[in-house]
Amino acid sequence: MPMRFGYVSFVLWVRHSLIIPKCHFPSLDATPPSIIGAMCSKVPLISNAVMKATGCDSFNMLVNNGAAAGQVIYHTHIHIIPRKAHDCLWRSESIRRCPLKLDQEASQLANQIRQSLICVNNYEDSSKAQALSTLVGN
Repeated sequence: MPMRFGYVSFVLWVRHSLIIPKCHFPSLDATPPSIIGAMCSKVPLISNAVMKATGCDSFNMLVNNGAAAGQVIYHTHIHIIPRKAHDCLWRSESIRRCPLKLDQEASQLANQIRQSLICVNNYEDSSKAQALSTLVGN
């Protein structure tokens, strides 16, 4: 699928690129996996060009998905944001990071996510099996 590439100027004067599918999808979770794969396949090409043009050696790949996550443009897109050491683009980067604690709450959440994924996989597997059995039966 053809992609559009947009070059924008960021409010903090940090230039970054967008990878945007030509077909409209309001959010990442509403975008078909094949389109997401096509978009992600462009990341090495675009990120290397952006880093070379900006003199950066690192980048963030960012998707804001939904209003609570900061999405304001309701058309799927991926930001490629060039970064330099100590640029403190986000305020949270100046906060000292603590090691992740795996407590009971985190463990329960991980188990709930696993269970949800198992249910989705089982549903997809049974749907594929049903489709295959109708093909084989005819």
